[in-house]
Amino acid sequence: MKTALSWVGATVVAATFAVANPVSAQIKLGYVDSQKILESYKEAQDAQKQLAEINKGWEEEARNMQRELQTKQDELESQALLLSDEKRKEKEADLQNLYLRFQQFQQEKWGTQGEAYKKQADLMKPVIDKINGVIRKVGTDEKFDYIFDVVQGNIVHVGAGQPDLTAKVLEELNKAVGAAAPKTTTK
Repeated sequence: MKTALSWVGATVVAATFAVANPVSAQIKLGYVDSQKILESYKEAQDAQKQLAEINKGWEEEARNMQRELQTKQDELESQALLLSDEKRKEKEADLQNLYLRFQQFQQEKWGTQGEAYKKQADLMKPVIDKINGVIRKVGTDEKFDYIFDVVQGNIVHVGAGQPDLTAKVLEELNKAVGAAAPKTTTK
């Protein structure tokens, strides 16, 4: 689905170039499938395997923590009638602390800013940089004006000499802001 949407986006961009530039026959467009590259490229596969091994170790730790939680829960349930209120509360507090440590472990490893996320970024950054470098080289060598990634829907290469309209857009935005600013009068 995302690929289809990316093609629609690429088609809209190509159509825009055709309307805006009567010499559109000279524009050279290309695309890459970043998912296929990552699945087929050995360095990317090696990085993914390394990450999977690290993750496997963390999963084993998590399973051990879960087993310990279950064992302590079972102990508490089986001894509940025999324990004094003080001892029962102590065991419940221990169980609660173990559960909180388990949750903290999961967050540290797999949370949004967890070690798995950081490790993946560390392992994949050199691979992604290398892939992007090769895309730029192919784009330059083959004289492509634009190369799209059909998976992400991004432009991954812009050929030399293509107009960067950023400054013009900022200039127009600033004009609009200046015109909308309230005028102060002095007496």
